[in-house]
Amino acid sequence: MPRRHTIPGFRLTLGYTLFYLGLVVLVPLSALVLKTHSGGWDHFWQTVTDPRVVASYRVSFGLSLLAALLNGVFGVAAAWALVRYRFPGRRLLDGIVDLPFALPTAVAGIALTAIYAPNEWIGGLLSPFGIKIAFTQAGIFIALVFIGLPFVVRTVQPVIADLSAELEEAAACLGANRWQTFRRVVFPALLPSILTGITLAYGRAVGEFGSVVFIAGNIPFQTEITPLLIISKLEQYDYTGAAALGFVMLCASLAILALSNGFQAWSNRRKGIA
Repeated sequence: MPRRHTIPGFRLTLGYTLFYLGLVVLVPLSALVLKTHSGGWDHFWQTVTDPRVVASYRVSFGLSLLAALLNGVFGVAAAWALVRYRFPGRRLLDGIVDLPFALPTAVAGIALTAIYAPNEWIGGLLSPFGIKIAFTQAGIFIALVFIGLPFVVRTVQPVIADLSAELEEAAACLGANRWQTFRRVVFPALLPSILTGITLAYGRAVGEFGSVVFIAGNIPFQTEITPLLIISKLEQYDYTGAAALGFVMLCASLAILALSNGFQAWSNRRKGIA
């Protein structure tokens, strides 16, 4: 007896999928590419290599990478605590991890600015020591850490849940200390998912705008991010220039996405072997 599928036939389902994907994703991206090349190669190269734009690349891509790496460390620790330990408020803490997903990015930016501004709670405590967070690259870094943490936690958490504690007990019985157990037993099993989470957090941070623009100060060559330059060019009616910067960000996003998918495929293969 032929197997009955709840969803309609393959052709209809695939056709609708391709139509929807083309309408929502491919058509806008095609328009971006066409708009980018409408100004010519010289205009494109001059726009994307402008010193102010290059400085924004360093801020956006550099700080995003540092924030993603930091989230890779503390995200794993948070995921481990949420999975392996039982303590009061664990469910609440587990829900709070997803807060950056649900919170509007502009609200997050305003909240961080309200905390780290020189005359506010934490900023006021640090100001006497000459430490300034808001309107500096440190403020951008904190915002990017805030929005990227859930990606690492939610990517690593199910892998830790599937990792049997008996492996750690067996390593301990064979004389391994905690560091040796983590380095030789736990870390190799978690590495693909950690890299996947870091890559996802990096991709999210690179294109972040709302939570960063308020706390950054937007000082050219210092705290100006690339998405802000795109908005600035749109406000100046330089649509071709905005499209050129958007094309650069699109290429970077596709590269990060491909890297993330590669790590995810590696993780799936390791699960299959296990």
